[in-house]
Amino acid sequence: MKHPGFFERGGPLSLQVIADAVGAELALASDGPTEIDDLRSLTDATRTHLSFCTGPRYAGELAATNAAACLIRRRDMNLMPAGAAALTTDSPHRAFAMAVSLLYPTALEPSASASTKPAGDLVHRTAQIAEGVTIGAGAIVDREARIGPGTTIAAGAVIGYRVFLGRDCYVGPGASVMHALIGDRVTLHAGARIGQDGFGYAMSAEGHFKIPQVGRVIIDDDVEIGSNSTVDRGFLTDTRIGAGTKIDNLVQIAHNVVIGRHCIIVSQSGIAGSAQLGDFVIMGAQSGIVEHVKIGDGALIAGMAHVKDHVPAGARMGGTPARPFNDWAREVAAIKRLSKNGRGDKTASPAGGGGRLPGK
Repeated sequence: MKHPGFFERGGPLSLQVIADAVGAELALASDGPTEIDDLRSLTDATRTHLSFCTGPRYAGELAATNAAACLIRRRDMNLMPAGAAALTTDSPHRAFAMAVSLLYPTALEPSASASTKPAGDLVHRTAQIAEGVTIGAGAIVDREARIGPGTTIAAGAVIGYRVFLGRDCYVGPGASVMHALIGDRVTLHAGARIGQDGFGYAMSAEGHFKIPQVGRVIIDDDVEIGSNSTVDRGFLTDTRIGAGTKIDNLVQIAHNVVIGRHCIIVSQSGIAGSAQLGDFVIMGAQSGIVEHVKIGDGALIAGMAHVKDHVPAGARMGGTPARPFNDWAREVAAIKRLSKNGRGDKTASPAGGGGRLPGK
């Protein structure tokens, strides 16, 4: 069964209508009637989609895109590929955020309709509940949700609109699951928050325009997510967590993050938007990864290390900013030696009688 999606799309809309609404200009007036039915990143767009490019850093992706049209700065027009319409604007990111609001007019509204009341036992009549499901006191299962056999929804948990949960899952007390498709044998501990909107704003001198987050969270089989950890849904693409990954308490996973299979992410770590982790990556406690960074398979990020650059497969990283573990260990040892030498110099003062002068 194809999932119907969490957000209702408007449109299709013509490029002229979109340009007028977001304050952009069509490079060619003849492109105005072209119809757009959705929005995608440069790499995912096809011939009915609008995308955006913020500068030369994404020239390769722009050259290869199949998008019908792209929001872009006039100074970057030389990057536009043949066959794609250009909408010029001083702020492509902000204009694209406004276009998302246009094509997804209800995206910033709560997904559960206030006019639709759940059934008396707080399970909506349109929800599909399989055999052997246990639903605790005060738990809410919203419209069109699907829960697989053997799954337990603990007291006070919330399963949102059109959420799919597989078989033999456990959703702990007070946890909330929104905008998510979840596999089998997944454990979400008490207070976990899955599928809330990502922290996305198009910033400018005029203020910060909130970007609707219309992606999903996809969680594969046998994943465990600790208490009070958060997994934001994606902006356009999905936030994904691979099979067998284990996430500790108090971890933040931002929008569009992709985590591979069998990773270990320890408490108080944070992964910024669009970062990617390969398989069997380990992140120690209080470590962090900045946006768009890629971590190779089997890499180890030491506790309190903060990664700002891509990490190759199998690497061991430590420190802030993170560098190869052996380099970081040598630096720490060198600083320790310098500290000891400094204390020795203070006790061996020439004025103390018998102390050596520096350099002698």
